[in-house]
Amino acid sequence: MMVDERESMSPTSIGLGVLWPACWTGLPIKLVFALLAMAMGLMQFEGRLAIAFLMLLASPVTVFAVPIITLTFDSHFGEGIGMPLLFLLSIPIDIWALGVVSRTFLLERLGKEPPDGLGLALWWKSALVGAFFMPVMWFLVSTVTEVAISTSRSLAEMESLRFVFSTGLPIAERIGLEVTVWGSVSSAVLIVLLVIGVSIIGRIIRRTAEAARPAPENYQGLVTRWDLERVPADQGLLLTTFTVAGVVLALLFWAVLPVTTPHPHECCKKPEAKVQPPFKPLETLNRDEQLIARLAAQVDVLEQQKAEAEAGKNEKGMGKVQGGQEALPLPGRKP
Repeated sequence: MMVDERESMSPTSIGLGVLWPACWTGLPIKLVFALLAMAMGLMQFEGRLAIAFLMLLASPVTVFAVPIITLTFDSHFGEGIGMPLLFLLSIPIDIWALGVVSRTFLLERLGKEPPDGLGLALWWKSALVGAFFMPVMWFLVSTVTEVAISTSRSLAEMESLRFVFSTGLPIAERIGLEVTVWGSVSSAVLIVLLVIGVSIIGRIIRRTAEAARPAPENYQGLVTRWDLERVPADQGLLLTTFTVAGVVLALLFWAVLPVTTPHPHECCKKPEAKVQPPFKPLETLNRDEQLIARLAAQVDVLEQQKAEAEAGKNEKGMGKVQGGQEALPLPGRKP
């Protein structure tokens, strides 16, 4: 049964069976160092490329592909000395993860004796393939995405579809339709290229397995063997090491985080939100009544001043009129 299963496995199944567990085996350890580097301010990411960087970091075949992509296509994932240091630290992690996963895979699925240095051998072969294949995939997916975006916009401007895109759909639905058109094409191309890359890695693993000698144990013996390999010889030492390492990394992270947390630039600072005092109706009514009383008193004073000013003007006017009448000569008299 195992022989039939081994002979029927395709290179894609073999590559996926090794690369997928290896990615998730090494990624948590890489993320610890990535968080420390970000907390120390050693690297900063661009928002739109952070997911792409995470995908490249998770794969054990991209250690040589990332600098080639950065230099060739001018695709900067971020800045800081922490990025090259992180990928250098990822090399032993990837070798260890590939070694653990591939040994289990060869014993369990292929029934072969894992050779010495299996993790290192698979790592440098996979990294060499990734150095050539990943930049090609990056270029093809970027080109197809640009062409698909321009094509979807051209379709929206066609006379036969302009009614659907321009008047028949709201703006949000129109944008969603355009994204679906070019996103489906780009995703299909990406999936096809990923399957091809995984198949190439699977062929490398299958050739390594073909050169290895068969495992001497039967299936039950193999199960017992890979179960025992997962159990460390000194469990107390392993538990103590992991605990101490976790405590040290946690203390280091919280020690550097408050000092090196990035702050917004002066031009982008948000206004400070002032806390509104609690609303007290009685005090508000009392203040309003006092304010209304003061305003009413001021209005009375102004009206009184205005009345006095008008009265003074009337008295002055009457005096001028009387003086003018006295100064006029009487008719029939000569001066």
